[in-house]
Amino acid sequence: MIEASFSVSVAVAAQLVTAFTLAYGLGSPIVVALTPAHRQRTGLLLSLGLFVIANAASALAESFTALMVWRAIAGIGAGVYLAMGIGAAAAVSAPERRGKAIAIIMGGMASGVVLGVPLGLLIAEQMGWQSALWLVAILGSMAFTGLLLKLPALPAATASSLGKKLAILSDGHVLVILTVSLLAAIASLGMYTFIAPLLADTAYGAVRSVTPYLWIWGIGGVVGSFLIGPLVDRLKGPNLIFAIMLVLAVSLFLLPLTAALSAWLVMLPIVLWGAVGWALQVPQNNELIRARQAQGDGNLAIALNESALYLGSAIGAAAGGFLLLLQLPVWTLATCAGGVAVLGALLQIVNLRRQPALAIETQASSCN
Repeated sequence: MIEASFSVSVAVAAQLVTAFTLAYGLGSPIVVALTPAHRQRTGLLLSLGLFVIANAASALAESFTALMVWRAIAGIGAGVYLAMGIGAAAAVSAPERRGKAIAIIMGGMASGVVLGVPLGLLIAEQMGWQSALWLVAILGSMAFTGLLLKLPALPAATASSLGKKLAILSDGHVLVILTVSLLAAIASLGMYTFIAPLLADTAYGAVRSVTPYLWIWGIGGVVGSFLIGPLVDRLKGPNLIFAIMLVLAVSLFLLPLTAALSAWLVMLPIVLWGAVGWALQVPQNNELIRARQAQGDGNLAIALNESALYLGSAIGAAAGGFLLLLQLPVWTLATCAGGVAVLGALLQIVNLRRQPALAIETQASSCN
């Protein structure tokens, strides 16, 4: 539809997604790092307001260049809002309910994929592509109004210079968490890109339409995102993350095996894969907040985590494409994805071993 509106090719129109995702993954950490520590509530509202304005302006854009610029601005607003929104939810929640608060946000994101994408497409087909953007702007305006009226003042984060904030990249504990997220995204989101060629293969079901399987994956993500919240509040985060990475690996390894047996049976590892893939980021973000709360840059850590997910998705898609280019059997896609998940689980052992030392450091900081 955008191709027809602006007389551009599909390949060029697809760069709107690139502009949004690059701005989201690369621009948001910079903006979060520059947000003053005592302006967290203002920053949250401004980022959501910017997102709403950018979507409305996208719907009104009269040239493709203007549309590209506004999609990039919307990406920055979305990325900053998610990072600061998770931080705000943690700040206004009791420590024993923080996992549930983060789970509600991640569950909303999963619901957006499962429900929002097909709903937006349906509206666009009936009323034009601009109407889908207007829907996003309206929903964003409703959220903005709710926050403006109901969100209490947020505690000021510890003030620090930009240089001190960049020191987060020298925190070994944080780097391990971010690397686990990167590997999980390479495995999970990378394989998601190639679910169609796997299931379309005659040896693995010869499925004509992957839409039902994408729905199953997304529904698993919604369920997993919401159910993980109480577990995060009751279990040790590093242990839970390790278990999730193992389950992710097993579900990916099972994809070609179950698909070879039955087109129905393969739905079981797919729904499990979607559930743990989405659920992982709840304990991951919770651990990042815990790790950097004292330094006051938990929001920046979350923004970097989102960047790791986008980078991992891109690497996974590129690596999968390379495997197909080599004309390797299609089952190698799932096997390699499972192997990457195993690598993430092994790396998580570093955080498991680090826990006693971190507990001593946290106790010493609280005493000081």
